[in-house]
Amino acid sequence: MALALEEEHRHLAESVESFGARADGIAHGRAHSARLAAGELPDTWDQLVQQRLHAIHLPEQHGGDGAGIAELAVVVEQLGKALYPGPFLPTVIASAILARAGASAVAAGLLAEFAGGATGAASFRSGLTAERTATGWRVDGVSEPVLGLPGADIVLARALDGAGSPVWFRLAGGASATITAQDGVDLTRSIGVLELRGHEVPEADVLAGVTDADAEWLRNTLFAAEATGIAAWTLSTAVEYIKTREQFGRAVGSFQAVQHKAAMMLVRAEIGCAAAWDAARAQEHDADQRALVTAQAAVAALSAGVDNSLECVTLLGGVGFTWEHDVHLYWRRAISLAALAGSEELWAQRLGELAITTTRDFSFVADDTLPALRAEVAAVLEQLEALPDDAVRSEGWAPERGGSRRALLAGAGLVAPHYPKPYGLGAGPEQQAVIAQEFAARGLTQPTTVIGEWVLPTILEHGSPQQQGRFIDPTLRGEIVWCQLFSEPGAGSDLAGLSTAARKVDGGWLLSGQKVWNSMAHEADWGVCLARTDPDAPKHKGISYFLVDMKTPGVDVRPLRQATGFSEFNEVFLDEVFVPDECLVSEPNQGWRLAVTTLSNERLSMGGALGHGSSDRYRDVLAQGAHSCSRADAVRALGHSTSREFALSALNLRGVLARLASVEPGAEISVAKVYNALAQREGSRDLLRLLGPQAAVLHPEADHVIDHIGLPAILFGGGTVEIQLNVISRRVLGLPR
Repeated sequence: MALALEEEHRHLAESVESFGARADGIAHGRAHSARLAAGELPDTWDQLVQQRLHAIHLPEQHGGDGAGIAELAVVVEQLGKALYPGPFLPTVIASAILARAGASAVAAGLLAEFAGGATGAASFRSGLTAERTATGWRVDGVSEPVLGLPGADIVLARALDGAGSPVWFRLAGGASATITAQDGVDLTRSIGVLELRGHEVPEADVLAGVTDADAEWLRNTLFAAEATGIAAWTLSTAVEYIKTREQFGRAVGSFQAVQHKAAMMLVRAEIGCAAAWDAARAQEHDADQRALVTAQAAVAALSAGVDNSLECVTLLGGVGFTWEHDVHLYWRRAISLAALAGSEELWAQRLGELAITTTRDFSFVADDTLPALRAEVAAVLEQLEALPDDAVRSEGWAPERGGSRRALLAGAGLVAPHYPKPYGLGAGPEQQAVIAQEFAARGLTQPTTVIGEWVLPTILEHGSPQQQGRFIDPTLRGEIVWCQLFSEPGAGSDLAGLSTAARKVDGGWLLSGQKVWNSMAHEADWGVCLARTDPDAPKHKGISYFLVDMKTPGVDVRPLRQATGFSEFNEVFLDEVFVPDECLVSEPNQGWRLAVTTLSNERLSMGGALGHGSSDRYRDVLAQGAHSCSRADAVRALGHSTSREFALSALNLRGVLARLASVEPGAEISVAKVYNALAQREGSRDLLRLLGPQAAVLHPEADHVIDHIGLPAILFGGGTVEIQLNVISRRVLGLPR
């Protein structure tokens, strides 16, 4: 859940965490809140400066350490987790703004002062106006509240000229400039307003290289990093408490309602962390990309600190609502950060406007990465484009069948390149990304085996050589279509409670029972079926994993018509269906272990993209003018939809890069599944809110209502949100049963 992924960043985080613990910022903040509000430094400021934490991001030629915003964000996150008091955050924001301002005498001098330990503040959305004079500018007005302003050695201020263009300058003291401290929500830092009356700014103090876009990106990124630290602290504090606090003779953490609250805290913390991390890594990206993450950090990350803080209070109960408990100090800081960044709805509107024409680049390989592999894939795709498109396509969800193109891709290992040879290329994340780029560059869609994406890994890991030879290649070539026969009417998502029985007979097994919600069963050639082979064993044991020929006598597939009016699912009746011994995968009674492999692959593939309520639907509504509300409202809704998609993409990219860095996988699969389902539910429902009366009529060319009615397919598939919250609370957070 921490921002740090690379080993170097993890070491940095550990070092800063140790400093934060030694500094005991919470105790210092409580004892000296009045001094801190007046702008005085914490007692450990000199130690922080000696450790160079304040200058890690500054250019070496000005006395800094030459690192980037990603490293600074790691420091900010860990000090936020420790609730380090005083002017650190406003100082590094101001100095980072100057560091991107380009070379100038005034900037160079100020950066040297910052490297030496000077404190700073930056005034963003000010009420200041600037009028051109013969020697510079005359500035008047009163700023909005500015974090760290009282006590700051260096103040960067922003005014607007008569044309509405920003003028950034270094504030010089004098009778025309007044700083007034205010009572801040955050009790551990100073905040105040700047009033200028006829204040003269000489040309030498103008910071011509500072832009609003860069300043906002840096502020929002570092605010988001600190909010990530707050979200992490409140989560760990709540989990530690509910593990030991007892009521009714049980730890309160064993109650499902409490577990789900804690699990959702983890989901929010992970999403906020992913957004902050994505914003920090945009340092080397272009201005359009930074504009996207600037808005995304405000929409997706800052609220995580506020919401987790409140949820922490509710899980702590009465003790959390006392002045003596530290959680309200974190809550106050989170509220302050979110407020100072500006209205979340305004940032959502900005993100929506940007998203109409711009999308975030989540690629992690350069165009010239792995040139030999690129050439190999390109040669295959050139052959592909010369072949006839002779595959047989389904009207439903089933993959295309056969065809010369599919055979070529399967033979080249490009249907499932992550599979080991000879079925794939043994491609890791980097190789898979390169292959995806080559397909995308030609406007080609990478092939899928749909249910086979979950079945084949199980056969690869647990199947016999004969089973692998019989099923894997034909599936990759599109000659075999699979369905999954797991769920039952009486068991639902409780797979261990299934009742379909398998009775041993000569040469095989006889399966009898009923399965339900089997997508593609009416088109499938084969199904993977869980059946109970030992009725006397505990329910997680005594289950076996079978491969069933769907044309076997006794298999009865009956389509289920859903609320959408379509029949994409089925119920399957098994009446003494004979399955030969060679179609039992692994050993009898090992089915639960194999099912976990299948379901793990399912969740990974289902957690990556939005099917319902996607941002593309919002763009279509805007383009058609089909919204029954103001355009601004529709754009804000697009912003929120885009934010959800960006959060998922950043979460998934972090997971890929973590694996590349040999970091053990964490909670990202279950978190992605939960958030994916919630995002699709929220996105689809919000879309209906925009449509007004048009949502009462079916439009075949824009089936937004049917899209919403089809939500249960994603909310149930692969395990409901509630099941995933159970997984997170028990397996990730370690809460008691």
